[in-house]
Amino acid sequence: MSLFSFKKRPAIVPDAPTAAVEALLRDYSIEVMPRTAENVDDFRDLLPAETRVYIAHIEGTPIEDMVATARRLADQGYRPMPHFPARIIKDRATLADWIARYQGEAGVDQALVLAGGIPQACGDFHSSIDLLESGEFGKAGFKRLHVAGHPEGNRDIDPTGGIENVSAALRWKQAFSETSDAQMALATQFAFDAAPIIAWADSLKAAGIDLPIHIGIAGPAKLQTLIKFAIACGVGPSLKVLQKRAMDVTKLLLPYEPTEVIADLAAHKAANPDFNVTNVHFFPLGGIKANATWAIQNAGASGVPASAQ
Repeated sequence: MSLFSFKKRPAIVPDAPTAAVEALLRDYSIEVMPRTAENVDDFRDLLPAETRVYIAHIEGTPIEDMVATARRLADQGYRPMPHFPARIIKDRATLADWIARYQGEAGVDQALVLAGGIPQACGDFHSSIDLLESGEFGKAGFKRLHVAGHPEGNRDIDPTGGIENVSAALRWKQAFSETSDAQMALATQFAFDAAPIIAWADSLKAAGIDLPIHIGIAGPAKLQTLIKFAIACGVGPSLKVLQKRAMDVTKLLLPYEPTEVIADLAAHKAANPDFNVTNVHFFPLGGIKANATWAIQNAGASGVPASAQ
């Protein structure tokens, strides 16, 4: 018998998600690319049934790969929402062809319409407004159209750092939504601090822009990875949250998790039911599996993967 007696340390169990957090995470969406989707054997092992899955279209990705990813997601019971980046679409014929392929091969009826991440257009379209004005999505009967939102501004649109051009674009999209048969919403860039998000959302409502907001949130990832993506994507004031964390040696090597920003937004939503952030959209910068696992642990029943339902 040992001369020393040790008590077994109890396992650390994560705090159960609050009802407010679970409510905010219900019907969350997540983003993939064809090359990252290839690393997932079966999405049903990770995501709740009918999860909306955005498919990012990066310049140089063949449309065949995009459509194949959409078809696979649809076959597994999900709602694929491919990106339509204006600046990589050559002309109206190309746009119509892409829409027809997505519909014919994967039954797609929703899209994220955006300018795209390249500085110069390769053809006739320069912005999401150009794509929407084409009328092709309405002609195809798309039921849902999301457009980009920028809680911390966008220097691609407003190079001086202001919000004049972004605001004008949002006013146009609001007016378009009032004449379109499609449901519309803002899908935003990711941020790390609830305060700027809340202030931005409230400012939109005050300006008469009432499109629902699907707020972008970075999923669990290494701190260095997030800082790299945040700088590349032009994340503004909330970047300080990561920089502050990087200065704390006790947290530097631990993976970032979006627990705090989600909890703060959920608490605000619970206290202000008309708050116009309605959904969470995850950017799985640390991997789809890590993000899906975090959602399962924090969203209760609404995060249970399809294979377990």
